Amino acid sequence: MLVALIPACSAVGLSERAELLVRLLLPAAALAWYWRVLPPIQVLRPVSSVLLGVGVCAIWIAPQWLFPGWRGHWIFQNALLGRLGISASHYSLEAPLDVVLRSLRACTVVALAEELFWRGWLMRWLIRDDFQALPVGAWQARAFLITAALFAVEHGPYWEVGLAAGLLYNWWAVRTRSLGDLVLAHGVTNAALAAFVIVTRRWEYWM
Repeated sequence: MLVALIPACSAVGLSERAELLVRLLLPAAALAWYWRVLPPIQVLRPVSSVLLGVGVCAIWIAPQWLFPGWRGHWIFQNALLGRLGISASHYSLEAPLDVVLRSLRACTVVALAEELFWRGWLMRWLIRDDFQALPVGAWQARAFLITAALFAVEHGPYWEVGLAAGLLYNWWAVRTRSLGDLVLAHGVTNAALAAFVIVTRRWEYWM
């Protein structure tokens, strides 16, 4: 749904703010509707999960911060992985409400939906079709690596830090077996990245 809403909103011709609201509220409504059938979302290690989330954010921004021009190499931007670009207009990025909506979406519904998909479903399904018979964080090397690789590809020009993030989130899944801790860590990563983007105005991190 998160991905499908992008072309759908464009086709309808919604304003940027309306699109941000739709892409926040519709997934939130869907998650609320299915909440009772979702795996338990309980945070068992809040401090460690927050620290992991901050650490993943540091990994995400470190290459370009330490080595200006790093992301411009062809290995990151190419026909297969795409190119860096700012999807929002200058007006939207200067509008405080739009920035708040974008940040809120990233650290709530995006973090929750992605963890439900990648580690709540895919990593278990790759081990066993009847994935619900397995706990979150069930270990198998093949499933662990495939999930991390696909998570990396999803992030296009940021694939190498996406791979690092995927490996760390997968490791935390195996370590905690807690979907709640994964959502918290992912949400903190996205919140910290949003704060970095807003303070430094490095909008290209919001592709």
